[in-house]
Amino acid sequence: MKKNFQVCTHAIGDSANKLVLKAYSEILSPRNNRRWRVEHAQIVDTSDLWYFNKYHILPSVQPTHAISDKNWAIERIGEQRMPSAYAYQSLWQQNKILPLGTDFPVEDVSSLKTFFAAVFRKNYDLKDTSSFQPQEKLSRLQTLRGMTYDAAYAGFMEKEIGSLEVGKNADFVILDFDLMNISEKELSKIIKKQNSNKN
Repeated sequence: MKKNFQVCTHAIGDSANKLVLKAYSEILSPRNNRRWRVEHAQIVDTSDLWYFNKYHILPSVQPTHAISDKNWAIERIGEQRMPSAYAYQSLWQQNKILPLGTDFPVEDVSSLKTFFAAVFRKNYDLKDTSSFQPQEKLSRLQTLRGMTYDAAYAGFMEKEIGSLEVGKNADFVILDFDLMNISEKELSKIIKKQNSNKN
């Protein structure tokens, strides 16, 4: 804090997140601009969410983790804690900022897979068409912003990258489809095609 370092702490379980959030709250002043982060924030007890808002702590999450973990998570953490797990919409509501990433190389670096997981809460292959904890879906705009501006903001780089504005670096991707309106089936086909091209 004295050296003006930005602290980013890896925390996955609810106990770890509680420990980190409490420690941050003992150091940070309310509504500061330090942008200290919690990396992953996969399971955060609902009674601890207020820390993010009051102390402007940023949860940095990876949407594909929810899809990778969904088939076994309940066995590991129990049904009672599932509402606190992979709760991206609940986390977004705290500061209206949610940096999104991939956790590469643990997960695929594909931004389209990240988008698909966040918006549809399903695996891109659609072998399982059920939506995992659909109440925690992010909107397309929340997701796109999380992958661009919010991610830049989390690293104090929002004046350089993260949005298309005069004076910023031209850091963008051009797609031949409308990401904000494409159906999940069509986006699934595109991602599958990209995968087959890589192989």
